[in-house]
Amino acid sequence: MKTKNTILWALSFTLVSCMEDVTTIYEQPEPEILLVEIPKEEPKANDVPPSPEMVYEWLGHMQGSNGLVESAEYTDFVSLYDNALAALTFIAEGDLLGAERILDYFDNKLETEFYANSGGFFQFRDTSGEQGSRIWMGDNAWLLLAVNHYHDKSQSNRYENLAYELESWLRSLQEEDGGLKGGINEDGTLIPKVTEGNITAFNAVPGFDDFHRKILMFLGEQRWDVNDKVLITDTQNPAYNHALDLYSLGYMILEDFPEEVLTKANRFYNSQNSTSNEKLISGYCFDDDKDVVWLEGTAQMAMAFKKADQEGNAQNVLLNLEEAFIPSTSNSSTAGLPYTTNFGTNFGANELWDHTDITPTISSSAWYLFVKNEFNPFDLGRDKDIPEESKFWTNSGIN
Repeated sequence: MKTKNTILWALSFTLVSCMEDVTTIYEQPEPEILLVEIPKEEPKANDVPPSPEMVYEWLGHMQGSNGLVESAEYTDFVSLYDNALAALTFIAEGDLLGAERILDYFDNKLETEFYANSGGFFQFRDTSGEQGSRIWMGDNAWLLLAVNHYHDKSQSNRYENLAYELESWLRSLQEEDGGLKGGINEDGTLIPKVTEGNITAFNAVPGFDDFHRKILMFLGEQRWDVNDKVLITDTQNPAYNHALDLYSLGYMILEDFPEEVLTKANRFYNSQNSTSNEKLISGYCFDDDKDVVWLEGTAQMAMAFKKADQEGNAQNVLLNLEEAFIPSTSNSSTAGLPYTTNFGTNFGANELWDHTDITPTISSSAWYLFVKNEFNPFDLGRDKDIPEESKFWTNSGIN
């Protein structure tokens, strides 16, 4: 039976970046509803073999003529985060042309979008590049990270101005407490400081100076659980103090971060039956409710295990990911990973978007390819020679 995929523009940022504090989720304006037709036959993953080549071919198939990559099939939805991930995937595969098509798009938007917004690219837009909405700091940091990798791989400074503008804007967001403002919602309200966005910006802005030191001061004073020794969100609801990506990304980004955090991430570990093939798949949820296996976040954990040289754990996670492949309905020779194995809630209590569990998505597929290629996007900006006194995670902390 023909169904419709409902995309909620203000809430569907969970499609592309569920790495935000729950306060951000609950403070969105009433979203615009966009209806997109999907095929009559929904995809099944019964006989899809684990093949990185098929996943990479699918990701390339999702790139449009303007260079932008659609976040998932049949959505007419584009995110800055997913395009940064796609650019990084192309770079990791040695396809600099594919990455340039994405980076050229944003480079050409500096005048009409970045400067017009007084800094920052839109987080969301449609596949034509129109209907831009919401300026989120974290996704702009991911774009800078992609530009940095391009320059490193190509040994050129092709996007020197783009990198300069992104870095300058990120630095301008820093407040007296050291934290970076999150950006601006569609209705003009400010996005609160988000832990994940701050550690991403810490990595993306090269070097170590007062900017980085102040971010660490902010995190140590306001986003560090001294008892559990983990990074936390900023929420009035204690049920959502802990987020999976703060465990995995915190370990990958911050030098000498305690490896025990990867074991502590077991609090999010659960098993769910895949909607597409009914196989029991184990992995990690966004938060403590453990109602879904979040495949993007699970792939991030696999990368963190590789960073820690826990190869056995990384391979176990990969085996579960490869049980969740879904064939493309728009290109039968390709496949990808859905966002989650089953339908449920994202970080917080809001439900995920319709068909989150039965269509391939860029974020999960890109992170899977990162793991298979042993390409850690944080490695380039990780070695910052952080002074010992700034490493709150090795000290008692303040919070």
